[in-house]
Amino acid sequence: MADYKEMYLELFRAVTDAINLLQKAQQKAEETYISHDDTKILTILNDELTDGTK
Repeated sequence: MADYKEMYLELFRAVTDAINLLQKAQQKAEETYISHDDTKILTILNDELTDGTK
């Protein structure tokens, strides 16, 4: 007979590992985004906000 508890625990651990991997990737992407100086994008966004367009 299948050991359903062990099957569940194995699946739970794999899902937890996948979530942790995705969270680390997201954090790395956010840190990369924050660390770059993208004033051109901010300038365009600010211009659009002050013009009232889009």
